[in-house]
Amino acid sequence: MASTSRKTAGPALLALGVVLLAINLRSALASVGPLVPDIRAATGLANPSIGLLTALPLLAFGLLSAFTSIVTRRLGIEGGVVLALSLVAAGTFARGIPPQALLFGGTILLGVGIALGNVLLPALAKLYFPDRTGSMTSLYSSVMGLGATAAAGVSAPLAASFGWRVALSVWAVPALVALGVWIPLARRRRRLDTSAPGPSRLRALGGSGLAWQIALFMGFQSLTFYVMLAWMPDLLRSQGFGAAAAGGLLALSQAAGVLGTAAVPLWAGSMEDQRRIVWILGILEAGSLAGLFVGGGALAIASVAVLGFVLGGTFGLALLLLVLRTADAHTAGELSGMAQSIGYLIAAAGPTVFGLIHDLSGGWTVPLVFLAAVLVAKVGVGVGAGRPGCVLPMQGDPGPAPRTSPR
Repeated sequence: MASTSRKTAGPALLALGVVLLAINLRSALASVGPLVPDIRAATGLANPSIGLLTALPLLAFGLLSAFTSIVTRRLGIEGGVVLALSLVAAGTFARGIPPQALLFGGTILLGVGIALGNVLLPALAKLYFPDRTGSMTSLYSSVMGLGATAAAGVSAPLAASFGWRVALSVWAVPALVALGVWIPLARRRRRLDTSAPGPSRLRALGGSGLAWQIALFMGFQSLTFYVMLAWMPDLLRSQGFGAAAAGGLLALSQAAGVLGTAAVPLWAGSMEDQRRIVWILGILEAGSLAGLFVGGGALAIASVAVLGFVLGGTFGLALLLLVLRTADAHTAGELSGMAQSIGYLIAAAGPTVFGLIHDLSGGWTVPLVFLAAVLVAKVGVGVGAGRPGCVLPMQGDPGPAPRTSPR
């Protein structure tokens, strides 16, 4: 399959396409956190409603990810990418336009596009780069982090110069650039193997304990990531940091996350058993949450950096597990759809619940305890997902792990 795909388009062009797709899957979301005070002041929205700006895309991820295979059957995998990028561009631009309803409507639209792109990335890696799954996962997950870093770092300065609406809608531009590469690729589209219908495969995956552990691991790591993306600047401002400094620290967190998403998949891809990595990342996350609880000065800065690295690393590990625990591109796509659907439904509750807990408790202690409880659950399922094995969707049982190159 890999040799056939390379006749369709060169590896370098395909890798560029993957990079351009990946950079659009976090930037529009990461631009919200630094702009929360501006959006709240301009619209009068309460904290739970502000949390919906992060939660709505996650709901779209959760509700639609499992059905991505329907799109790929009709449009091909490249056509699915074009549709994803088109929705991201349209939704991102729309949410910067009055009236206020478009702020939420555009957020839903871009969330649908990102949901498609999220699911297609592991399938693209398995289909076009089967011998380089570790390095490709490291590459595209790192680029996703770079997109988030850029958005987190420049959104507040953009808002100061041009207003918060422009700072939100400008992230449609990278999606338009990516479409310039993917539209030609879609004209030479490929289709994933459709020898078995999606619903039967999904039912079989639903009977796999390993598939559920991967899905829950993805959900818990995504919940914490999106909570921090939405609320870290507010938390830091309550500890004495200014608006620009808080946005800068969110960018630092995302930059550290890029290191995590680059290093952890390469490290994990060289092993058959990833359980030790799960434990190490869990311990580091516990320490960083404790540092945020104490707060202030250098400790807060160090905690933000460590937490960013860990969240980037666990995200990269979750994506890699989708590939390592499957034997072919079709199963990788189906497992990706299931895991991201379940995972993001869990994650969608995070920003809103965290904001509600903050409002009810009047502080940040109880919300941070909530994240500590999520961490315990994440390590528990991560240890199961990290054991050697392979999801066999037609039987629903783990089998011997497929042999993959650690490159």
